[in-house]
Amino acid sequence: MSSISRINRSAARPFILAGAVIALALTAGCGGRGSSRDTAYVARDVETLYIAAKDRLDRGDTKMAAALFDEVERQHPYSPWARRAQLMSAFSYYAARDYNKSVQASQRFLSIHPGNKDAPYAYYLIALCYYEQISDVQRDQAITKQALDALTELDRRFPRSEYAADARLKLDLVRDHLAGKEMEVGRLYQRSGRWLAAQIRFSNVIEGYTTTSHTPEALYRLAETNLALGLPAEAQKYAAVLGANYPGSQWYEKAYKLMQRHAPGTQTS
Repeated sequence: MSSISRINRSAARPFILAGAVIALALTAGCGGRGSSRDTAYVARDVETLYIAAKDRLDRGDTKMAAALFDEVERQHPYSPWARRAQLMSAFSYYAARDYNKSVQASQRFLSIHPGNKDAPYAYYLIALCYYEQISDVQRDQAITKQALDALTELDRRFPRSEYAADARLKLDLVRDHLAGKEMEVGRLYQRSGRWLAAQIRFSNVIEGYTTTSHTPEALYRLAETNLALGLPAEAQKYAAVLGANYPGSQWYEKAYKLMQRHAPGTQTS
């Protein structure tokens, strides 16, 4: 698990718990026997079943809670409790770290209730499920891109929701992570002398992830790769952009020395 995922799990979990209570207006004073007879396949009235599921969730038995919330919908699909149970099932799967089932349950809720007042919360759950699976930059970043798409969709659809601010913060971290992957691959190509392949990766950073922390280094690496390709004028262009936007950075200092050493006839600012 990446440092991003580890750092944000503790912050996201209380936020989600509070959001679930607020968004769903859960019944107060819920209780239940909580015995081994509380299985997903015992027929019972809707309120008793929902309360049993809520009791399991409160006690941390998240997998059983999810199964019982699923039973609310299965046994009482036309009850007003079914809608609440769908989203609580999604949250229970999330709390159990069964991210695939949480995403599926959230998407099911949205397909049935697209205009519901709790839709922002369902989108947020989907985004969190992807976000918490982000791996380090040495691994495939498909899940990171899914997190980016889900967070972007949440912010686009519900920019004023209580979840949007957190989504925007996570978007910045996700973009930085993806930019880091591009840099890691670009440096690998550079070390093996595959200058054009490296240049594409570094260009991806300054074109797609301009506001991330990796932009200054990407500009420097583009100056390096252009010099290696025998294009000092292009190298000077990137060094100049670096100097104009990050004049005090270590990467500009390196670029200045690089240009003086390999293309003294050009200016970097």
